[in-house]
Amino acid sequence: MSVTVTTPPRSLEDPAAGERFLRLVGEGDEFGAVELVTALLDAGEQPQRIILGLIAPTQSRVGELWAANEWSVAREHAATAISERALAAVAARTSVRPTRGRITVACVDGEWHALPSRMLGEMLRLDGWRVDFLGANVPGPHLVTHLHQTGPDAVALSCMIPTRLPRAHAAITACRSVGVPVITGGRGFGPDGRWAHRLGADAWAATADDAVARLARKWPPPLTDPFESAFLGDDEYTYVVRHRGDLVQTALTRLLAAYPAMNAYDQRQHDATAEDMGHIADFLAASLYVGDETVFTDFVDWTQAVLRARAVPPVALRAGLEVLAEQLRDFPTATATLRAGLDLAAGE
Repeated sequence: MSVTVTTPPRSLEDPAAGERFLRLVGEGDEFGAVELVTALLDAGEQPQRIILGLIAPTQSRVGELWAANEWSVAREHAATAISERALAAVAARTSVRPTRGRITVACVDGEWHALPSRMLGEMLRLDGWRVDFLGANVPGPHLVTHLHQTGPDAVALSCMIPTRLPRAHAAITACRSVGVPVITGGRGFGPDGRWAHRLGADAWAATADDAVARLARKWPPPLTDPFESAFLGDDEYTYVVRHRGDLVQTALTRLLAAYPAMNAYDQRQHDATAEDMGHIADFLAASLYVGDETVFTDFVDWTQAVLRARAVPPVALRAGLEVLAEQLRDFPTATATLRAGLDLAAGE
């Protein structure tokens, strides 16, 4: 029996490179993915181009395929693990002596999407930084302890989901209070990093190469009062956070009457609905924390697309927003935010 051997693409200019890498990670083919990036390195491709031009866009596509319900959570996780192995293969083939200084790279407390920050860490290492990569879900106190132990010149914090913004704020304030400036990145900080600046970050970078450039040319920034923006959130935010469990449980009970189809749900569907109601409460809280309802309306817009791909009727989301709004009718900002979400959902 003959075996067909396909030669890996030798350049990122070849459109087949991205297509093949996506197929390999989707099939869980670690050997093939590593072979592809190794072949590109052997052909003279720069490691930075492989990270930003192949691994990063492929990972974005993986997320889109999950959101569109074309890939399962398991397949998305497996593909991410393969991308991490490919990134590790690129790192193993490149050695750069540190010349710039020391930087700590970490995900904020509660943030589990570590691959983007891992790619940033490799980009910084390639630019001459000594990188301490702390990975996903780093509690603020442990991050500060690390800063005291190592004395870095900067901290790079990643946040991909806006619900982590309050914890990101605590981390930013803590880092700056011990004299370490902070550069932030990730979709969680909003379009153009608007919420990063509100939380007191010294800088925000849209991409890993942007972060590398900022740190190379405009660092360190002038030190300012770390507590100047240390206090956000109000009584409405505090109420939603403290009563999250009760709000979600009451919403689920009332949903049975507001959305009768839920009575026929199996346990898996009930669990998914409870998780969705928790997300609604968490995004509402984040919106109240930074004082910007677009945190919530962007989430509603995204959620509609995800539910549509899973054949969940639009009325289900509207019913969930309604029962939560009913509970918070005495809180004007929360009510207005939920109504903005309902207006968006009504246009579905």
